[in-house]
Amino acid sequence: MKTIDELENKLSEPSAKLVEDISTLGGDIIILGVGGKMGPSLAKLAKNAIDQAGVDKKVIAVSRFSSQAARIDLENHGIETIAADLLNEGDLQKLPEVENVIYMAGNKFGTTGKEHLTWAMNAYLPGRVAEKYKNARIVSFSSGNIYPFTSIASGGASEDVAPGPIGEYAQSCLGRERVFEHFSRKYDIPLVQFRLNYAIDMRYGVLLEIAKSVKENKPIDLTMGHVNVIWQGDANEMAIRSLAIAETPPRLLNITGPETVSIKWVAERFGSLLETEPIFIHQEQGTALLNNASQSHQLFGYPRVSLRQMIDWTAEWVQEDGATLNKPTHFQEREGAF
Repeated sequence: MKTIDELENKLSEPSAKLVEDISTLGGDIIILGVGGKMGPSLAKLAKNAIDQAGVDKKVIAVSRFSSQAARIDLENHGIETIAADLLNEGDLQKLPEVENVIYMAGNKFGTTGKEHLTWAMNAYLPGRVAEKYKNARIVSFSSGNIYPFTSIASGGASEDVAPGPIGEYAQSCLGRERVFEHFSRKYDIPLVQFRLNYAIDMRYGVLLEIAKSVKENKPIDLTMGHVNVIWQGDANEMAIRSLAIAETPPRLLNITGPETVSIKWVAERFGSLLETEPIFIHQEQGTALLNNASQSHQLFGYPRVSLRQMIDWTAEWVQEDGATLNKPTHFQEREGAF
């Protein structure tokens, strides 16, 4: 995979199961906060599934759309777009009523020094959205950061593990969940708390950061020595399919790949593919931010794109100096400061 077009086509390729689920899902789909790393490809994936299912259903993408090129690209794919600031009550109330909401709005990086905005986006806005869409079903993007660190031998935190967020960003993510849960219970809103841990595509993510460090002979910090990753296309598909399993009280759902991935092993794999010896600093700790996503795998099946396939694609992308988003994950962060 060497071009943006090839990447976008792969990300928006629906499975037969997604097409089947879309064919039985009632109503249109609105995606709030579509302008982030995952939103555009999620919107295209939903539209492609609708087209293949042959059903009459709209995909509506909502964002401030600071990039008009992104908005035009979505419209060229048959997706309706609405420019709106969701924190503006007038903009929010003007949005159309729909049966299905995918909530992707939020704030992470830049939290330190602007904690007030992070809490407004992550914990206040969900309440306003829930009031607006109390007659819809909602999939709310959350984060694995709401969990405490777990032993690398544990297999990661399952949905049964009590939250233990570290830092204000993670705390605000738990705030988002609690606010959505309140309104789900109040109005009987079917809802899924979609706890995602490290989606990747070729332009961003943990694997890209490690591969670039290997290629550029930059030291790789092993302090957070293990992670989970999942192909963005698989995560997006699970988000859309989650609309069909939303319930009240909200369903908690971890979303990531099946492996507890060693950073050292991944770097050495990239070293072999890129013919460069990786450089390591610091020592692996016995704990890490890890999720056990076996419930989502039982519901939806294992991710279609394997870890080794993601590594191979990423190595090829880095070797060809493919475009990147310059949005680091800060997966090494152990103090919760973003």
